[in-house]
Amino acid sequence: MARAFDIAPLDATFGATVTRIRLAELDQRSWNHLYETWLEYALLIFPGQNLGRAEQVAFARRFGPMEFDLAPISNVRADGSVRPADGDNDVIKILKGNMGWHADSTYMPVQAKGAVFSAEITPRSGGQTGWADMRAAYDALDESTRIKIEDLKAHHSLRYSQAKLGHQPKAGSGDYSGYGFHDGPTPLRPLVKVHPETGRKSLLIGRHAHAIPGLDADESEKLLDDLVAFACQPPRVYHHAWTPGDAVVWDNRCLLHQATPWDMSEPRVMWHSRIAGDPVTEAAMS
Repeated sequence: MARAFDIAPLDATFGATVTRIRLAELDQRSWNHLYETWLEYALLIFPGQNLGRAEQVAFARRFGPMEFDLAPISNVRADGSVRPADGDNDVIKILKGNMGWHADSTYMPVQAKGAVFSAEITPRSGGQTGWADMRAAYDALDESTRIKIEDLKAHHSLRYSQAKLGHQPKAGSGDYSGYGFHDGPTPLRPLVKVHPETGRKSLLIGRHAHAIPGLDADESEKLLDDLVAFACQPPRVYHHAWTPGDAVVWDNRCLLHQATPWDMSEPRVMWHSRIAGDPVTEAAMS
């Protein structure tokens, strides 16, 4: 059956640009085809959608329950002023932290399934978002590395990853919700993840991962750093230069992502809708 939209694969091991589609007006047949396409490509880019906030949330909810409906990823305050880039500000420190490769909510009890992300205000240059294909990265590993990591696990913590940047969130700060800085058990996740819908293996690594049980701290950090350096290389990466109105959806179960620097005296306003993971398949290990 012919698809109700056009697909142009990216020049990478994953991802596609989708056109001739209105995300706010999808019928069930088109949605079914789009979901199959998403599982295949893991990242779908939709130029010029200009989704309203309610429209973005409604589209994200088609993928399943939400971890949260909508949050700004922005250096702009509610009054429209731009936060100082060099100030002692939790929001800016989180934005800078997000420039490291990561997957969303691996530091939470249940890892996110995916996310819908859209651009409202973009800087004149920089401020791209990058994604990296952890399925292709696993496939590209040599056999000895696959054997070495097959049964290894790592802890994941936002406190750990932000502390490496010298960031300790300020208690009671009204500028940042503190989301992710929980005091519960530190999740433990396998380095090799099996996708619950496609069955493909991928690497589960990134900036939140640390402290592999059975390895000393230096050996653990080196292994995780080496895996990220190997994984996040062409042709397994794509960086998107945003135009206001663009929207994307990605599969957080098999991709890492990162923000890239921009002149933070310029405003950048993005909107993030996070799709909740299935507690059966995305829960942390005890």
